[in-house]
Amino acid sequence: MSRPILRTKIFELNRLYNMAELAALLGLSLSQLYRVRQGTRGINEKFIVGALTAFPSRKFEDLFYIGEY
Repeated sequence: MSRPILRTKIFELNRLYNMAELAALLGLSLSQLYRVRQGTRGINEKFIVGALTAFPSRKFEDLFYIGEY
């Protein structure tokens, strides 16, 4: 049985920034951002706050969803 996990749509929605720019915008290191993208690092509070700050016109539901682990 799988368990729920928070996932992000930021990589699909982002059309303006390269990965380095996106990492800076979110307040993360480039390696942290790549790890989230690869699924080897979970989404934490810093990522959520950074995403909501970087994309103020988007709602939480626009940026995140519940997936399965």
